[in-house]
Amino acid sequence: MVYKNMCQSCGMPMEGQEKLQGTNKDGSKNEEYCKYCYQEGSFTKEETMEDMVETCIPFMVEEMTETEARTILKATLPKLKRWQ
Repeated sequence: MVYKNMCQSCGMPMEGQEKLQGTNKDGSKNEEYCKYCYQEGSFTKEETMEDMVETCIPFMVEEMTETEARTILKATLPKLKRWQ
């Protein structure tokens, strides 16, 4: 199952947040990936899913513990388009 309305790379919520959308090669907005993960038609960083978990944790610990963030990311990321 692919989660809609969230970046299909990092899982960041994007519903109603057009300013967070990444860009395609032609400069148009990309509705699947956020601007932090995808710019000008390609991913901003080549990383493994485990790398992405570590990248995202610092942003999530403002709202929860590191353990909770890691658990959520490990459950969610494998279901996103980039990681399937």
